[in-house]
Amino acid sequence: MAFKYKFLCPIMLAGIMFLGAALSLAAPARADAVQIVGFGDSLMAGYGLGPGEGFTEQLQEALRAKGHDVAVANAGVSGDTTSGGLARLDWSVPDGTDLVILELGANDMLRGIDPALVEENLDQMISRLKARGVDVLLAGMLAAPNLGHAYGEAFGSLYPRLAQKHGVVLYPFFLDGVAAVQDLLSEDGMHPSAEGIRTIVDRMLPTVEKAIAALPQG
Repeated sequence: MAFKYKFLCPIMLAGIMFLGAALSLAAPARADAVQIVGFGDSLMAGYGLGPGEGFTEQLQEALRAKGHDVAVANAGVSGDTTSGGLARLDWSVPDGTDLVILELGANDMLRGIDPALVEENLDQMISRLKARGVDVLLAGMLAAPNLGHAYGEAFGSLYPRLAQKHGVVLYPFFLDGVAAVQDLLSEDGMHPSAEGIRTIVDRMLPTVEKAIAALPQG
């Protein structure tokens, strides 16, 4: 028995080493969960919604159902403008974040703030995040019709321009499929209901998956 044991050990060792190498090649390059932060205003914060009904919570659930190992944190602040977001960006997005879904501008638009300032603020936010090695998915916004054609054009065009400038993934309109659809809005007629958030997540999911696929491996 001792002879057989000595004879089999090198073979067994070689087999274990081969199996270990094969498993390491088969394993995904990213060992840890993808850390995503939703950074925005009340639309991101989940204004008026209950536990589990907000965007970040529903997005995390949808991504995990698709097999993605992710953790989605909520860094939304109701009433936030792009100026407010810029002021709190550095401490609101922790180290180790892989992807930020940047959703800001709606409150600037409602206050009629100059689109040039909105663009400057978002530009600085994207630059700061990229300097930290954090990828960005830019969620766009459209201006309300009552603000006029000129304002609407200036405001709506800034998001695609920034996405092209920085080479980040763009989701053109965060409220796509929900804006002005009363059945998908809360009683205030502005914020999505839980069902409205579900619609946003369903529509946005392929874009988020695209952003995740573009993340550096490691």
